[in-house]
Amino acid sequence: MLSNELEIAKKLAKEAGQIVMQYYHNDYDVELKKEAEPVTLADKASNEFITGELKKHFPKDGILAEESKDDLSRLEKNRVWLVDPMDGTQEFIERIGQFAIMIGLVENGRPILGVVYQPTTRTLYYAIKQQGAFLSRNGDTQPLRISDVAEIKDMRLVISRSHRAALVDTMKNALQINKEVSSGSVGLKVGLLVETKSDLYLHPNSKTKEWDTCAPEIILQEAGGQMTDCWGEPLKYNKKSVFNEKGFVASNGRCHGEIVKKIKPFLGKLT
Repeated sequence: MLSNELEIAKKLAKEAGQIVMQYYHNDYDVELKKEAEPVTLADKASNEFITGELKKHFPKDGILAEESKDDLSRLEKNRVWLVDPMDGTQEFIERIGQFAIMIGLVENGRPILGVVYQPTTRTLYYAIKQQGAFLSRNGDTQPLRISDVAEIKDMRLVISRSHRAALVDTMKNALQINKEVSSGSVGLKVGLLVETKSDLYLHPNSKTKEWDTCAPEIILQEAGGQMTDCWGEPLKYNKKSVFNEKGFVASNGRCHGEIVKKIKPFLGKLT
């Protein structure tokens, strides 16, 4: 089940990776979208390629993509593809390499398939619901499982490299966490969780959108972890508003409920 969809999504992510890498070491214009987020020709070219191919392969499915106009026709569909043509545009602009192409598939509001591809390292994370999560790198493929760290204070917190929020530091102190790692891209931060290089990711703001979390969530879930909103409720997809308005928490699942309980007193500051 979904094996055809997965193979196509993996192929499209890799080919989109080749497209963005054509721009990576060259000069290009950077525009600012209305949310003051940067966008480049690489984002747009990747978006056009992926959405065009998805329409050819799955004409009956809906599509929600970051750089495409949302006409809301997707709301009438049970199956919808969520596309982030380049997650981590700031890291792309700074030529740090921590960016990824992300393609997810949602059915009835929940993710069932996800692919996250980092072109600079040719790292591919992917998962299908109830079929496990996997990592492919340098010709080697292996199953993914999250860490078994069960004490909150012993967890390694993954921090945003370019969008560090004061509220995250407040929560980190409340959780008595001392260890941290940093990365760009939501998908690559979740990649650190499923490769057991971190244990927890807090994102207590309302600025991420459905295409930021769809593919990473199913990969984390299939690796044994958990992603919810900051109140511990499931994230919902294919909504009229594309924002994850209640933020999210991604963890190895060992004490997810306890973490949510401890950060709740600070959620009134979520913006």
